[in-house]
Amino acid sequence: MRRTSGIRSTCTWRKSSYSDDEGAECVEVAEATSAVHIRDSKDPEGPHLTVPRGGWTRFLRYATQR
Repeated sequence: MRRTSGIRSTCTWRKSSYSDDEGAECVEVAEATSAVHIRDSKDPEGPHLTVPRGGWTRFLRYATQR
């Protein structure tokens, strides 16, 4: 994983369905061709993480098994 900055204006961000509008921890993701970008929705101009699509897929598979 690496921190990047500069991509946020070209991505379409989606907020997690588990997030609410009351200031709780909120995660947004934006899918690109070869990567997925992840950021804190409370700080959209702040840094975000970029992970390869395969890594994101494995993470989701692991997370949904719990």
